[in-house]
Amino acid sequence: MTRSASILLLFATLTPAGVAAQVAAGPPAPSGECKLLFDTTPKGRLSSIRQPSGLNNYFLGGGVVARCPEQSMTLVADSAEYFGDTRILRLITNVHYTEPRLNLTSDLLTYWMAEERFRAEGHVVSTLASGTTLTGPAIDYYRAVPRVRSQSRMVAPGRPTIDVAQRDSTGQPAEPIRVLANTVVIDGDSLVYASGRVEITRTDVVARSDTAFMDGGTEFVRLMRQPVIEGRGQRSFVLSGKEIDLYSRQRALERAIAKGTGKGVSDDVTLTADTLDFRFAGGRMQRVFAFGADRARAESETYDIVADSLDVDMAGQRMREVRAVRDAYAQSVPDTTKVQTTERDWLRGDTIFAHFDTAAAAPVDSSRNPQLSRLVAKGSASSYYQLAPRDTAAVVPAVNYVRGRDITVAFANREVQTVRIVEQATGLYAEPGAAERVQPAAGSSPASPAAAQPPAPPRAPPTAGGRARP
Repeated sequence: MTRSASILLLFATLTPAGVAAQVAAGPPAPSGECKLLFDTTPKGRLSSIRQPSGLNNYFLGGGVVARCPEQSMTLVADSAEYFGDTRILRLITNVHYTEPRLNLTSDLLTYWMAEERFRAEGHVVSTLASGTTLTGPAIDYYRAVPRVRSQSRMVAPGRPTIDVAQRDSTGQPAEPIRVLANTVVIDGDSLVYASGRVEITRTDVVARSDTAFMDGGTEFVRLMRQPVIEGRGQRSFVLSGKEIDLYSRQRALERAIAKGTGKGVSDDVTLTADTLDFRFAGGRMQRVFAFGADRARAESETYDIVADSLDVDMAGQRMREVRAVRDAYAQSVPDTTKVQTTERDWLRGDTIFAHFDTAAAAPVDSSRNPQLSRLVAKGSASSYYQLAPRDTAAVVPAVNYVRGRDITVAFANREVQTVRIVEQATGLYAEPGAAERVQPAAGSSPASPAAAQPPAPPRAPPTAGGRARP
């Protein structure tokens, strides 16, 4: 489960500060009504047609430069049309729009001056002050204007591509994040909405959902409708649920929640629960809570822990303790080099504490996991463990089954060393009988244990309280 400690670190750059704040970063959007002025150009041509209203329609060619000085806006194109009655300006071919927080090029731009909005169409490329770029077939831009709208809005339909500029901890440019969606909406300087086949990608991770919401002001991201986050680096993982929420502070991921059939799969462990709640500090996972209407489960190749809720202590990103609360059940794989069995050992109780030998574990970036050192079951506890039989010719293990108020099982190298029962102790210890020894065929030498027939299928553990068991 050590690798699962990094189950979300690979997509820490998908935090709101890493996407929404960067998408909308830069100086405030210029506000106020645009008072358009046209500059003369050396090859400029101008013609006008007076309308019945007394206003003119203007047609400009040979290069057009228009400015709104108070808003620091400049519009450049090969030609333009201005309709006085409707106050619509149309810029045609090689359009270039600039303002303090936005630089945009397109084939065509239509500016509805009365509404303070424009639509850019055809090979649209917009670059924000942060360096983030939006590329797509069209962009609708609504300027912030008093008594019209309090904040600016940008709508990009037609599945645009957004390359979000990133910087590392030293301020140097880092690999950008690519965001794809059928439609992207940016409200003001912090809110980003993406809908329709949303993909957020970088080299080592990709997040997919039908809808995404990002608030750079509160540093919050929500992925909705079948969200999946997949790590593709050395520590691969898949995280899914009905919704995934990410919380950050000062560009550092603090919390991630997968809600509604949450599931986290890594090379070493699978976590499942109605809700998976991951906590981070200092860039590392510290704790995981698994809970909800359904049972919570942590499963690996060597152990399986099930309870109403799980509390996983991973301080410093190293497995330390798992607390399984209410009707807890844990099973582990015996050391098959010493025990011939297809059954698993198990322990159950009201609460189970699984302790790992963190001090003896390899460094956090190693593939070696901390070994399970101790299991403690508290309240109505029972355990079933298989041991190497004294008779080396036996083909089945010895069995130790005990019950008590509390049971503590100590391990060394995945092998049970001691079983300690506190109060109400009952149980049995059984060695295999003669019928369970290897029987040599007539006229042949005694068979080795490895040549014996496989043992019988696993026996199901007893139930308690009439509740179905895993």
